[in-house]
Amino acid sequence: MPPNTTASSGHKPGKSGRKKGRKARLLVLVLVMAIIGGIAYGAYWSVSTVRASLPQTTGSITLEGLSGPVDVKRDSYGIPQIYASSDADLFMAQGYVQAQDRFYEMDVRRHMTAGRLSEMFGKDQVKDDEFLRTLGWDRVAQKEYDTKLSASTKKYLQAYAKGVNAYLQGKDGKDISLEYAALGFKNDYKPQKWTPVDSVAWLKAMAWDLRGNMKDEIDRALMTSRLGPQQIADLYPDYPYSRNQAIVTEGEYDEYTKTFDGGDSSSSTSTSGTTGSTSSSSGSALTSQLAGLSNVLDDLPTAVGVNGQGIGSNSWVVAGKNTITGKPLLANDPHLEASLPSVWYQMGLHCRAISSKCQYDVSGYTFAGMPGVVIGHNQDIAWGMTNSGVDVTDLYLEKLSGDGYLVDGTTKPFTTRTETIKVAGGASKKIVVRSTDNGPLLSDRNDELVKVGKKAAVDTAAPDRGDGYGISLRWTAEDPGTTMDAVFAIDKASDWSEFRTASAKFDVPSQNLVYADTKNNIGYTLPGRIPIRGKGDGSLPVPGWDSKYDWTGYIPQAALPYEYNPKRGYIVTANQAVIDKDKYPYTLTTDWGYGTRSQRITDLIQSKIDGGGKISTDDMRQMQLDDSSEIAKLLVPKLLKIDEPDPDVREAQKLLEGWDYTQDADSAAAAYFNSVWRNILKLAFGNKLPKELRVEGQCLYVAPVDTTGPADEDNQKVRECGERDADEAQPDGGDRWFEVVRKLMDDPNSDWWKTPASGNRPSASNMNQLFKRAMIDARWELTAKLGKDIDTWSWGRLHRLFLKNQTLGTSGPGIVQYVLNRGPWKLSGGEATVNATGWNAAGGYGVVWVPSMRMVVNLDDFDKSKWINLTGASGHAYSAHYTDQTSKWVNGELLPWSFSSKAVDGSTSDTLVLKP
Repeated sequence: MPPNTTASSGHKPGKSGRKKGRKARLLVLVLVMAIIGGIAYGAYWSVSTVRASLPQTTGSITLEGLSGPVDVKRDSYGIPQIYASSDADLFMAQGYVQAQDRFYEMDVRRHMTAGRLSEMFGKDQVKDDEFLRTLGWDRVAQKEYDTKLSASTKKYLQAYAKGVNAYLQGKDGKDISLEYAALGFKNDYKPQKWTPVDSVAWLKAMAWDLRGNMKDEIDRALMTSRLGPQQIADLYPDYPYSRNQAIVTEGEYDEYTKTFDGGDSSSSTSTSGTTGSTSSSSGSALTSQLAGLSNVLDDLPTAVGVNGQGIGSNSWVVAGKNTITGKPLLANDPHLEASLPSVWYQMGLHCRAISSKCQYDVSGYTFAGMPGVVIGHNQDIAWGMTNSGVDVTDLYLEKLSGDGYLVDGTTKPFTTRTETIKVAGGASKKIVVRSTDNGPLLSDRNDELVKVGKKAAVDTAAPDRGDGYGISLRWTAEDPGTTMDAVFAIDKASDWSEFRTASAKFDVPSQNLVYADTKNNIGYTLPGRIPIRGKGDGSLPVPGWDSKYDWTGYIPQAALPYEYNPKRGYIVTANQAVIDKDKYPYTLTTDWGYGTRSQRITDLIQSKIDGGGKISTDDMRQMQLDDSSEIAKLLVPKLLKIDEPDPDVREAQKLLEGWDYTQDADSAAAAYFNSVWRNILKLAFGNKLPKELRVEGQCLYVAPVDTTGPADEDNQKVRECGERDADEAQPDGGDRWFEVVRKLMDDPNSDWWKTPASGNRPSASNMNQLFKRAMIDARWELTAKLGKDIDTWSWGRLHRLFLKNQTLGTSGPGIVQYVLNRGPWKLSGGEATVNATGWNAAGGYGVVWVPSMRMVVNLDDFDKSKWINLTGASGHAYSAHYTDQTSKWVNGELLPWSFSSKAVDGSTSDTLVLKP
């Protein structure tokens, strides 16, 4: 700091007015020159980079390897439709075009899937790379490519890679994107050629983020350190089958044939399997190991979701008898982490003439870095996906013994391999990956876990401590599969039979697939490689030293639930239970979503039908935007009965009178209710969960409060947060907690409703007292955040969406973050609503996951279908298509979705011809 910064009224002599003025003018001049210089340098850097990296979208480009010309037609939003005369040309062009728009994103993803982030970003990513190398996604992808995929799929992957590499040829990083120019300040990283395995490995990352109940498995085990079996059961209530309808209600499992009959005329046979009984392994070793593992998992970068938590989706299909057009309508909106650019990439892949040489006419959403279309429609059928949530992971506590691990009293040697991690700007690091028959030893990636495993005790049924314990992961995606085959097969399927056959190859991740076709059929199928357990139900980690807990096989495809043309005339999937457990012999999972969204969608459809109405495309869109809060419908009548003498709290309570439970961005009632809900969760559960699940230092009241001023009543109420909230757990607020609170309300004197006094806040000994306390705390939380005048409150001021570039947008220099990031936007919707703009009660009201895209497919006329993406087609920060769809997405609008050649021509703004 410069000297003599004390004011002239202080002890040091003051400056003369002339000297002070001269210094002030000099300082201003220096600042202005610095700003001008910075702007000039930044403008030169940005403009030169932009000019070099923005894609050519008109004229023609010669690409070596094409067999004929390819037309790339882009609409006013930059969405490409590709026309070719052979499959190979079609997918080569897809690779080229996606690389034009999104290569930096593609490059980061492939480095993540291969555990090579340190090569791009330096030593800060070494720990992540160690864990990702242990999982070995790229190694599994290579085996998949070598041994599982069909010859045609390999040909398409090779063509796609050829297209990507044609784009890269002759280009430096700065010629590709602004991010590479920024990275150039830190290291000399240069993009490498794309390979077919880079595309396949992306499916492993997708499977990881959609892996199901692994976090619940860890959390339940951690709870055993402090909670009893009944308390844990309180926090994981049974699925409410009687209230929230499962997906499949009209199909049934045939015990005689060991197959599932979903209502169509197909038949198949399969081998039978057995289900296991519930068991667990507990003890301090497991608790300590899992606490560390939970932290490691939370720190990992994500591919399409939020580390497996909060991920949901909506998809439903309505039969023609219930629609205005007389043909099916199909809607889909996957809920994923908000990212910039969006995880989805919209495009069409069209053969000029369908033949054995060129087989595809498909349009929809795919991932940059992967050929084909993942969700969308072709000329005959449409399909959508939601995460099924079936349990495909198990954690095993392994007894270590020398260079091996114990199984049924015998020591087996580890399978080992050495991995070398290259680090930008630093020395390489070697790690040894050890695996058991159950999978890789995850605990090797954390020194503390290794120490704990050597020292901690386990339950009396476990072997002696010896060399300690470790944790391994059994996961279906660790084995090579055929999902890439499924993508291409679905893209060209023409009817239900072909769709079902193609879907059976979609083994990882397991998804709910909904279907409709132009012949007026609708359907649902659950594909996937789903394990059968010898013992245990997958809800808790199990002992690896007892082979009775091994997987004994997979549920036969012919036995998996599906449904075809159900009598009710619609199918809804929104992560709820697939089928009533009493009607099905296999355990799919113990951790379904609780059906809050799915039942709301079902009720909206059924109410329209019961009223004699027919459903339109716009009705489907409006359903996607439904932001009614189901937990508010349950709680608000209780909250309004509470007598509250404090006039400020009473003023807030009155906001709930007459509220229709919709969570619009401009709603003050939604803001107050969600704050009450968050405080209910904190007070009821925050100080009762194990320390391993606590959020250290979390404070509900993060606000610009004058803590140095007089201790008036308002400031005092707000300031107390620092004393009360540190080191307390906070539930995430998802629909599991809706069900927890719903059931606990039947016992208003439950111990869960008891909470101690804090500051001037009273203790609570029953439900009503805790609700009253939550209302008081919510009033003062929002006073701190939004001001004392409730007329200025709104849900959107709390519930905001920030879009951040997932690498340099979160950790790059400030100027780079400013250039790459966008927002905020004030959003409607909320947690476990159909318009699922999710927030996490543990971290605040900011939007965490979103409907990452929305689509409505019209099977009567595909050109009347609608779609939207969260951001835009381009990954280039200065492109007009970087976030040009976001404002419309926020407002609930959908864009026209051209499919026929005539409609595409009518919407085309730019045409690029790729020539051989």
